[in-house]
Amino acid sequence: MKKRRVAPHPNPPPQGGRESMGGGREQVAQWLPGRTADAHKGDFGHALIVAGSKGMAGAAILAARAASRAGAGLVTLAVPENLQAVVAGQVPEALTLGLPEVHGSAIAPEACGRIYRDLAAKRWNVLAIGPGLGTDPTTERALIAILGRIKLPAVIDADGLNLLSRHGLPQVRKLFEERQAPCVLTPHPGEMARLLSWRTDEVQSRREEAARTLARELGCVCLLKGKGTIITDGERMATNPTGNPGLAKGGSGDVLTGVIAGLWAQRLKSAPQERGFEVAALGAWLHGAAADEAVETRPAATLLASDVVEALPAAFRRLAA
Repeated sequence: MKKRRVAPHPNPPPQGGRESMGGGREQVAQWLPGRTADAHKGDFGHALIVAGSKGMAGAAILAARAASRAGAGLVTLAVPENLQAVVAGQVPEALTLGLPEVHGSAIAPEACGRIYRDLAAKRWNVLAIGPGLGTDPTTERALIAILGRIKLPAVIDADGLNLLSRHGLPQVRKLFEERQAPCVLTPHPGEMARLLSWRTDEVQSRREEAARTLARELGCVCLLKGKGTIITDGERMATNPTGNPGLAKGGSGDVLTGVIAGLWAQRLKSAPQERGFEVAALGAWLHGAAADEAVETRPAATLLASDVVEALPAAFRRLAA
């Protein structure tokens, strides 16, 4: 089916009556999940992360580490069976789930049934999907099947977005409507351009419009990465003030996906109607603040995504100060 190009508005209409939010520390701090002295891991949710393929196990590992650092009570990392032993050794805090694979570690459509069989027993309450998945056509079918059947609040990133972009927005919106669960999409400008069928320079010159357009077209929360990351649900909009050029490095987006998933897993335990805007804004702030903490001791050019994960505790302390 031919994709429909969502044309940029030549003169975007004023957004009167819609809430514009700064995304600063005081604002996002109110959305940080709390903890009581008698808390246990079951109080803080269980995130399922579907990620990884041949040559991209690192994306899965980074996302799982970030979700754990962000406070999820439990994290299950679901990867192609061939990668299960590799990732288990790198993220000892996480449970792992081996998924059926084809073509040398690409997730097969049968992965959906494997996940669904464990859904009730594992009690996952949020899904993150996309980091390092690859773009094999069989993985595309697996992604659509998983999103269609595993009706959990979902963070969709990276190759999850690239695979969705092969379908027209009306098809994706129908998929999201049938899920009846909220979604947070976290594209960088190139991924956003593919989703909207815009040019990347159009996205960059009309960042707020692009983010709002995607959010409204799909009924989702959109987090458009870049300097001054934009978060919107189509009505509310926040611009994130934290972060630095050190984040322009492979793996940074996988960490952000994990942070949002970990935060959402916790928030859903106390606020079941959480639709994703708050955790997306909070996650962007913490992710950027962790990078800011990390460059205090190293040049931005040397920053690694794993450094951002390790700096998350300092970002949490800054938020609570």
